[in-house]
Amino acid sequence: MGNPLITLLLISTLAAVLIASATGDAAAATPSTVCNVKVSELAECIPAITGKSPPWPTKSCCSVMHKANLHCFCNFKSELKKYGVDPNNAMKLPGKCGLKLPRECNKKFLH
Repeated sequence: MGNPLITLLLISTLAAVLIASATGDAAAATPSTVCNVKVSELAECIPAITGKSPPWPTKSCCSVMHKANLHCFCNFKSELKKYGVDPNNAMKLPGKCGLKLPRECNKKFLH
């Protein structure tokens, strides 16, 4: 995977587009938060979801995951591959941080 900052930018841009299209609000095109966490905080988790063998998430990343709305993140699964993020790595992240994915999220990830 390339530069983690580029990946974060791509993911946050994707999130902005999805949020704007869902809400119909052009102001939502540059959100500072996604799924209850600041976009800047999500950078903590980029290494833990990219590459073939990502490292274990840091304490900072897990703190972010504990604040996140996991139901919300499930909606982004289908778009992750376009931006170099392995959806399977993303699905495993909450579990590595001691959280359970919502049941609906597991179904979305299995398809």
